[in-house]
Amino acid sequence: MLTDASYHTAIYVYCGAAVIALLLMAFCLRKVWGRSWRLLLVLLGAALLLTPAYPQPGVETMAPALIVVGFQMLTDGLDSATHALRPLSYAAGLAVVLTLIARFTVFRRRKGAEPETQPEQA
Repeated sequence: MLTDASYHTAIYVYCGAAVIALLLMAFCLRKVWGRSWRLLLVLLGAALLLTPAYPQPGVETMAPALIVVGFQMLTDGLDSATHALRPLSYAAGLAVVLTLIARFTVFRRRKGAEPETQPEQA
């Protein structure tokens, strides 16, 4: 059984590893995809990796919802995983909405700005 200190340590290590993976993914995709697509991918990754859920009813500790969904679906079927799928789908929907808001406010093109062109090579 986990003690309070070991539970907190495990959660901190998991969250730290998830944040590092998301930053590495954003860094690796910076020249491949546009800003909006990168933001969507990072926010969806954060929603999937960092959304918490209760593993079972009556349990006081939380676990990552993606792991709870995986274990519940493999052991008891899809119906038992709905309590963890709900916050996961809400977080993914919020990631899409935030990306759309950023796309139309922060990442929009200015009216007088010309699109970036690549210099032609002879």
